[in-house]
Amino acid sequence: MLTGEQIRAARALARLEQTDLAGKASVSVETIKRLEGMRGTVSAQMATVLAIKRALEAAGVIFIDENGEGPGVRLRKTTA
Repeated sequence: MLTGEQIRAARALARLEQTDLAGKASVSVETIKRLEGMRGTVSAQMATVLAIKRALEAAGVIFIDENGEGPGVRLRKTTA
């Protein structure tokens, strides 16, 4: 599962506006705002969460699972 903090951080790393992410994930801007505002694991339909995750991964984001230090995100290494 994703957290609101991961979605917010991933969007910032990918340099996407909320409207951009909403369009790429085919969800409403209000849904993005609501999920980004949540603390901890987001509460939404699984299809919605997966659509957002896939859109962010397509933009180069890697989601890091909980490993004792908390979940996170990073950008995929680009090749020159």
